[in-house]
Amino acid sequence: MFDNLHQILRDLYVDMMPLCANMAGVAKGLAGLGALFYVANKVWQSLSRAEPIDVYPLLRPFAIGLCIMFFPVFVLGTINTILSPIVRGTHQMLETQTLDMNEYQRLKDRLEYEAMMRSPETAYLVNNEEFDRQLEELGWRPADLITMAGMYIERSMYNMRKSIRDWFREILELIFQAAALVIDTIRTFFLIVLAILGPIAFAISVYDGFQSTMTQWITRYVSVYFWLPVSDLFSCILARIQILTLQRDITELATNPNFSIDASNATYIIFMLIGIVGYFTVPTVANWIITAGGLGAYNRNVHKGGVLAAGAAGNISGRLMNVATAPPYQSPRVGQS
Repeated sequence: MFDNLHQILRDLYVDMMPLCANMAGVAKGLAGLGALFYVANKVWQSLSRAEPIDVYPLLRPFAIGLCIMFFPVFVLGTINTILSPIVRGTHQMLETQTLDMNEYQRLKDRLEYEAMMRSPETAYLVNNEEFDRQLEELGWRPADLITMAGMYIERSMYNMRKSIRDWFREILELIFQAAALVIDTIRTFFLIVLAILGPIAFAISVYDGFQSTMTQWITRYVSVYFWLPVSDLFSCILARIQILTLQRDITELATNPNFSIDASNATYIIFMLIGIVGYFTVPTVANWIITAGGLGAYNRNVHKGGVLAAGAAGNISGRLMNVATAPPYQSPRVGQS
């Protein structure tokens, strides 16, 4: 069921991509106006300083304009093509670990059944034929009737505990899968919004002072795209922990007749709770993978330029004040020695 829901989200992303073309029309006009101001500003600065015009920086708005015109192919297609192998690789790792975990779980259930069948005191709890055989061996004496009633009560309590335990495990597994689906749903929503408004972000980056907008958009898109691989890796790690736990339980069941099965089930439930909570740290971990320093570098450059300008202004002001407060120059009189 959950695999179908994840596939629906992937299909939704593909179906929403044509909306980028509608937003590209607005972005082209915005980028064209920004390119006009950008080129005029650079040319005017070069002419005012009597310097030759550097053509290479003037090509930046036109390159951004080409990206806007073919945004679904040049930008989204390139990023998705580069990052999609990572998604497929992590998903393949998860599937491998999940298959191994299911095999070990079946082996553990079989060994658990065999371990209970080895003891006459617990065999009747899991096997109907053994339960009927032990009842037939009892007579109709009062002591046998009390023993028979105790067997019925113990068998009912065992089945009730097992049903409650299995129900709780199924609820936790459902919540665990739902948490993964929530992460994938929010990721798809963010990717669609970023993809549709991406041409606008590229158009705004043409203007002076907003050059980091494009870098920040790419950073956000890649970071959100990594939510699914990080989520799969997190599930893969949890599945591996479950495999190691199952291997230890299988060894104990095969060698230790006093092994407590309830403790093993409690460990499984604890790791499921940890997994549910841990899923909501996926966005934070994805932000650790890629960061952009465009805005921070821009702010540092602005601050550095402001400090230099303030120092130059202070130097000039000090010189002017010294000239203004200096005593007037007097030429030496004739005859003075």
